[in-house]
Amino acid sequence: MNFTQIKESCLYVDDLDKAHEFYHEKLGMPLISKVEGRHIFFRCGSSVLLCFNPEATKEEKNLPLHYASGKQHLAFEVSQKDYEKTLERVKEKGIWITHFQKWKGDLESFYFEDPFGHVLEIVPKGIWE
Repeated sequence: MNFTQIKESCLYVDDLDKAHEFYHEKLGMPLISKVEGRHIFFRCGSSVLLCFNPEATKEEKNLPLHYASGKQHLAFEVSQKDYEKTLERVKEKGIWITHFQKWKGDLESFYFEDPFGHVLEIVPKGIWE
């Protein structure tokens, strides 16, 4: 198999309006779709961030059941030249940075949480290369 990328990533959230405010209004991800009470989807580069209400999808009738609870983790990649600017924009939006991590090649990433307690990370391109 020759996978090219992870096309979709999913978080489970209990308030779609709050997810819209955070991911679209604060982080600037374009809205793709919203179905009240079920899901809200955002464009993230060439990938898609799916935010599902687990109470709706654990009773799914047309797709396989899926749901989760607890802290989930996603890392969003930015170019190395945009890393500092992204850090400043996140801070300007009033989002608390919970951790900075040094990686190989003197690269750094930072962590923060969304309103649901999910652990999000911004990584510069090259972290996994």
